Amino acid sequence: MPVILSLETSTDVCSVALHDSKTLLSQAEIHQPQSHASRLAPLIDQVVREANINFKDIKAVATTQGPGSYTGLRIGTSTAKGLCYALDVPLLSVGTLELLAFQANVSNTSKDLLCPMIDARRMEVYCLVADAQLKILEPVSAKILDENSFRELLGSNRMLFFGNGSTKCREIIRHPNASFLDNVYPRASVLGLMAEKKFQTQDFEDLIKFKPFYLKEFVAKKAGAGI
Repeated sequence: MPVILSLETSTDVCSVALHDSKTLLSQAEIHQPQSHASRLAPLIDQVVREANINFKDIKAVATTQGPGSYTGLRIGTSTAKGLCYALDVPLLSVGTLELLAFQANVSNTSKDLLCPMIDARRMEVYCLVADAQLKILEPVSAKILDENSFRELLGSNRMLFFGNGSTKCREIIRHPNASFLDNVYPRASVLGLMAEKKFQTQDFEDLIKFKPFYLKEFVAKKAGAGI
């Protein structure tokens, strides 16, 4: 069974987890903005010690690829790459919004459409839309929200909005088919479950070429920031 170390740094919460296949061995979180650079390495040491394993037992490292905090994604990706090189193990990645959708869908008993949102700036969010089978209906994009946002989808579907970008939407997206979930943020403890599936199919990233998905640079066709 593969032991996978998962790092999640794309939002204000910094989290680390260890899984042995689908079994969660240990996890740790820090809810402190702008602390990722100083706290990520201690969190990794903490979960490895609590799981009572050696670093050599780790068979892969997983991280969220973005979108999200530019600085947070750089820290998570550079740390994950460094560990992969040091341990000679593969790198796995999962989209941040896909991870949020996977998490929220656990409580989606009414099979609503899912709209995870990550705060960008002002009234802009990074988001996607998926159905209850996690099929992507609208791909990842940057949206500036107004009273007409998602109006067509809401006309014929119930939708769940969640993630740290959804808070500012409550006063704008006023529709009887719109619901909001609180306290949904990307977690390493769930990232490891999604990463395990990729490990089984050997869906590994290229350690040299992999870089975070910042989205804004990609859309604007600007040069990506280096790691």
